[in-house]
Amino acid sequence: METALPLIVVFAKAPVPGCVKTRLGIDPVRAAALHAAFVGDTIKMLTALQGEAHIEISTDEATEAWSGFPAQRSLQSPGDLGQRMLAAITRALDRGRPKVMLLGGDSPGLPAGHVRALLQSAADVAIGPAEDGGFYAIACRKISPQMFDGVRWSTAETLKDTLRALQRCGLSFELGPAWFDIDTPRDLKRLR
Repeated sequence: METALPLIVVFAKAPVPGCVKTRLGIDPVRAAALHAAFVGDTIKMLTALQGEAHIEISTDEATEAWSGFPAQRSLQSPGDLGQRMLAAITRALDRGRPKVMLLGGDSPGLPAGHVRALLQSAADVAIGPAEDGGFYAIACRKISPQMFDGVRWSTAETLKDTLRALQRCGLSFELGPAWFDIDTPRDLKRLR
């Protein structure tokens, strides 16, 4: 396997009705279909970066969703979101990747240039902030086992908590371009 290129890992849940996008408050089958479409759109957008990075789709459980895309597949490790993210980043860096980016699949319309900016950052960690206080992507050249300690996931404090944890670990960080993600009915209205 070619390891000279960075790895972009699209972190996604399997599109199981009732298990994804539940905060949208819509029919579970429709919510799962929207989730599958959002992730698919993200993977399609990444084709603009062919030659700059390899792509992997990492899901919380085995799924045939997105099998039509030319990307490596993996299953996420057990644990909370921070533990799963740290395991995925560690695995790829340990295999010789110069940088690893975890990218959420719920930011439809995300420009490839935003992803490219994070990949090109010289900081230990580059983060793409989401407008709701979280982040849509995190790209790492260097990590610490404590880099997600104390992070309150899926809250308006997620990004602030992450930046505080990175500071405590002595990792340099940079914020990239902001974007939005789709979590609530209000977000869905914005997308329309």
